[in-house]
Amino acid sequence: MEINKDLILANNFVNNTDRNIFLTGKAGTGKTTFLHKLKRDSLKRIVIVAPTGVAAINAKGVTIHSFFQLPFGPILPNDDLNTPSGFKRKFSKTKINIIKSMDLLIIDEISMVRADLLDGIDKTLRRFRDRKVVFGGVQVLMIGDLQQLSPVVKDNDWHLLKQFYKNPFFFSSYAYQGCQPISVELKHIYRQDNPKFIDILNEIRTNTLSKASTDELNKRYKPNFIPSDNDGYISLTTHNNKAEQVNNSALANLKGKEKTYNAKVEGKFPEFSYPNKDKLVLKVGAQVMFVKNDSSIEKRYFNGKIGKVILLDKDEVVIKCPDDEFNIITKAEVWDNINYNVDPETKAITENKIGSYTQMPLRLAWSITIHKSQGLTFDKAIIDAEGAFAHGQTYVALSRCKSLEGLVLKSKITSNQIISDNNVIQFNKEAEANQPTELILNQSKSSYQLGLISEIFNFYKFLYPVNRILDIYYKNIGSFQGNIETPLITIKDTVASLLKVANGFKAQLSELTSKVLLPESNNQIQERFIKAINYFKSQTDSKIIDTYKTFNFSTDNKNLEKDFNKQLDTLEELIAIKTLYFSNLNKGFKVNTFLELRAKSVFLTKEKPKKSRTSVIDGTTNVELFELLRELRNTIAEREDLIHFQIFTQKSLYEMCETLPTNKTELLNVNGFGKTRVEKYGKEILKVITDYCNENDIETSKAIEVFDKPKPKRKKGDTMLTSLQIFKAGKSVEQIAFERDLNVNTIIGHLASFIATGEVKITDLISEKHYKELKAIIPKHKFENLSDLKHQIDDKYTYGEIRLVLDEISK
Repeated sequence: MEINKDLILANNFVNNTDRNIFLTGKAGTGKTTFLHKLKRDSLKRIVIVAPTGVAAINAKGVTIHSFFQLPFGPILPNDDLNTPSGFKRKFSKTKINIIKSMDLLIIDEISMVRADLLDGIDKTLRRFRDRKVVFGGVQVLMIGDLQQLSPVVKDNDWHLLKQFYKNPFFFSSYAYQGCQPISVELKHIYRQDNPKFIDILNEIRTNTLSKASTDELNKRYKPNFIPSDNDGYISLTTHNNKAEQVNNSALANLKGKEKTYNAKVEGKFPEFSYPNKDKLVLKVGAQVMFVKNDSSIEKRYFNGKIGKVILLDKDEVVIKCPDDEFNIITKAEVWDNINYNVDPETKAITENKIGSYTQMPLRLAWSITIHKSQGLTFDKAIIDAEGAFAHGQTYVALSRCKSLEGLVLKSKITSNQIISDNNVIQFNKEAEANQPTELILNQSKSSYQLGLISEIFNFYKFLYPVNRILDIYYKNIGSFQGNIETPLITIKDTVASLLKVANGFKAQLSELTSKVLLPESNNQIQERFIKAINYFKSQTDSKIIDTYKTFNFSTDNKNLEKDFNKQLDTLEELIAIKTLYFSNLNKGFKVNTFLELRAKSVFLTKEKPKKSRTSVIDGTTNVELFELLRELRNTIAEREDLIHFQIFTQKSLYEMCETLPTNKTELLNVNGFGKTRVEKYGKEILKVITDYCNENDIETSKAIEVFDKPKPKRKKGDTMLTSLQIFKAGKSVEQIAFERDLNVNTIIGHLASFIATGEVKITDLISEKHYKELKAIIPKHKFENLSDLKHQIDDKYTYGEIRLVLDEISK
């Protein structure tokens, strides 16, 4: 394709800035070719959407409604798209990752996109990206010609929408008004080369058709014109039933036998997206049109080329086209239906083929509707615009023709057929008056690069999760234990300090920005950038990452724990992203390097197993007792159908592990224990603590209450042997615990000491299923202690089981 100034400008804005762009141009200026070239060559992560199924297939993208999962009815500006009463949308993780990581969204045939639909796209992008920025910060390229096909709006839909929008076109949307777009118009016309015809088409576009131009057009008025069989004329009409009637009648008048070609549909390919009839009926002599560009290297035909069938075979159709010296042997072509995916290795946004449509790339072409002729080019056309009923129809019809000489009018062109929307005319005038200059391009490039640099050093997003965690903690302080407040306050203060430094650095870079050199090529900026990277990395490592390592918490309230972990997930992701940037940009700033890192950051933390943030090490030295009491609490809660903290709170749990109460009086002194709670659960609690103390040779107080029966002190070895003797006598662990009035975990501990001698097998104390599972699971986790490991794996494994397998692995 010939390179021209407007195409270079458009390409520069798309690839080297983050400006939102409306790319327009008259029919035949190469908009579609530009789209396909951009898709092939751009380094940005691109998603292409279009308003209809056929438009999406032609653009090699997907429909707007399927990608953004939007309703087909009106989307009011105050609608919440995620409420059950409205339109609830659940996005897959893959779709969310694509949205989060894409750099550029291309919307083809934007002229057909309603204002509320563009606002729906904006809402969705904000939901998964930056809520405060239009389109969530994604660059949007909108391609189309407003003088061609317009959006379809039903009367009852417009009755609702007109309260919010001046007109149904995309440019009246809130998103477009707020996204500060630039307009680039492609002016060089590739389809027509006759200046007189080009001027006439321009007058029709602007609703200023002069008498001289009307007279010139109407010289082509031939109401009784009947083309000969080999002329290759196609008739363009306003209504589908007219075109069908002409085609069916002409086919029926041909002698010879019909042959039907059935389409082959594989996978997912919805009927409304079929690019051709699924049952194509042809005869020798039929006038046909190719509906796809030739996929072979010969490029013998293009979308819109007219010819005649001269031979029909089982798997091929031979076509003769006017002015061609060769016949075209046509075989079935394949149209792919795609969705977008993420490559598991490279993390690139990829096209995933989900279905295909295989059919002869032909359709009957004595006649075609003006609507279906959109984007096509004809050497010869017969146009009947008498029934033109919609904005732009006459212009679309006339502009399909390459020349005045190949044009025949069935009805005269009058002002009645030139239906133009005043909103469109006014918008086009404003857009044409505001074409961007090279100066604006350079300013946009510089602003884009400074914005990316600013993003690297912006720590503002850290404030929300930190403040949210502190807020939860302060409102529920009695439900938490651990080192929570001090590290978070340190991180918050560090973030506040880094934000001030970042603002100062941003101002410095603006002063250093040259009118000639972009930040990427400016040595002064690069030197300052490298120093900033080193400073921010040092501060992040020492005052955020190292501080965060000291953070831990424990709570018995599952909802609070869930809230905490949600915010901690966000905080850890933000830390990981900054670490990724600082580690890979320490030699200087490069746009493409940063874009690659930013895309990678979306997937970074998803791949790492999360280390448990809960810890009891800082709360108690008796870690094993802590777990034994937690297990007891779980057992009682399940038995009594209560919530865990109704048995005893986390604060009480920590206190018991430190004070080791072994009688009723001491238990009453524990925070959170009153007479009722002690009467209900005291015996079981004290039994666990007493067993633990006996097992670990810890001196305890003398019993006072009746149910606190003192036990004679035994030597550790003696009590273990006693358990072993009873076990050898055939009693189960549970029976031994009952007989000896000890905790089950204590008996397991006794018997485990005899695994090494071979007197007890590990599977005597743990089910073979749990044993094999734990043996496979434990090596996959990193942990500081047993409690840490316990929090990382399934609750179905007891503390005693984990300890048994861990001991075996460590040997």
